[in-house]
Amino acid sequence: MSQAPAPSLFQRKQTAFLLSPDKPFAEMLRSLWPPEVIEFRVFEVGVTAIEHLFNDPPDLLLVDNRLKDISGREVANLVKSENVYRQLPVVMCVDPIDVETPWNWNEVEIDDFLVRPFNPSEVRDRINLTLCRAMRALDANPLSKLPGNTSIIQRIQQLVDSRADFALAYCDLDYFKSYNDKYGFSRGDEVLMMSARIIVNTIRSYQGGLSFVGHVGGDDFVFMLPPDTVEEACKRIIKAFDEIVPHFYDPEDRARGNITSVDREGNTKVFPLMAISIAVVVNTEGRLRHYGEVSSIAMGLKKKAKENPKSSYVIDRRQA
Repeated sequence: MSQAPAPSLFQRKQTAFLLSPDKPFAEMLRSLWPPEVIEFRVFEVGVTAIEHLFNDPPDLLLVDNRLKDISGREVANLVKSENVYRQLPVVMCVDPIDVETPWNWNEVEIDDFLVRPFNPSEVRDRINLTLCRAMRALDANPLSKLPGNTSIIQRIQQLVDSRADFALAYCDLDYFKSYNDKYGFSRGDEVLMMSARIIVNTIRSYQGGLSFVGHVGGDDFVFMLPPDTVEEACKRIIKAFDEIVPHFYDPEDRARGNITSVDREGNTKVFPLMAISIAVVVNTEGRLRHYGEVSSIAMGLKKKAKENPKSSYVIDRRQA
């Protein structure tokens, strides 16, 4: 009599990328979990996987040191060097010779490793543990997988305490609720994912440790950059958003340039196509002392930006 599968440890289906030429290992992984619990996408070429990873990040990354085009360490360090994806759990698959010499864990940025020959029970338990540990430690938004409120507040306060110069931008989608009400949550989630990708890909193009993107929740995002680059980033995000968002509407709504939906009071109204409002707080010379100050200023700026029915940004450059 076959044993019934154990209940899933996860609240939703997990996705995992396996970067490995080892086909029997891939088959073993797929046999350990039903696809509705963990879905594995297998890549035999590391560079190909990296292209997909930054556009559609998984919940877990397994990297084999037997990759031909790039070493497992290089892949892991590349992922962890991206601030946005730093908290993505990475498991390295290695041969016994790879662990004969002690590793410098500050140089090999992985969360766990598996050593050949692979024991299925150990593989299952260690991957389960890695995912559960990541969920406990990470407050990432479940849709975009971007850092959530806790990480955002900690990051802002860290920069404030260190008296670093930085620009913090709050992004909000205008008329998103009316879109959601008309087209449904599934299509609304697609808009949120599109918005997250635009912001992430824009901010990724600016090198430096200050770059950061977070998802406050719903249609609210934040990003951080050095003060001298933030205005250009706002312009690029708005341009990309305005070019792409009309394609999320049905042809007749897109041609008309508006939709009929309901407002927050339940009244039927005509709404423009979605726009994005960006409110930017610039902190230089340590003028701000607490996260609450940053948030308060940003909320006032966001109201100002929303006065424009089209996509716009407002930057606060006041000094102490």
